[in-house]
Amino acid sequence: MNSIRHIIVRGRVQGVGFRAFVEGEALRYGLEGWVRNRHDGSVETIFVGPSELVQAMLEACRRGPAQARVDALDDRDGGEDQLDLRRPGESFSVLPTV
Repeated sequence: MNSIRHIIVRGRVQGVGFRAFVEGEALRYGLEGWVRNRHDGSVETIFVGPSELVQAMLEACRRGPAQARVDALDDRDGGEDQLDLRRPGESFSVLPTV
């Protein structure tokens, strides 16, 4: 069964390759969705896929890349409509900052 999770990651998560890390891990797990920086310094992401793989992705986000420091991870239900933000033809997109 597929799960849709909307995640906000706070800490030292910008300027440390966090979005590239998330994109690489999501593609490795075969997940759909997107990731983007936010003006408040956090990173926002949507993951869609089998529940156990989405759960593994959340654990990866709690660790982050080597230079990151994750202070908080806000995990909530996401909606199908949020996938519309992806770039056409991409299963997982890195989006501009909002």
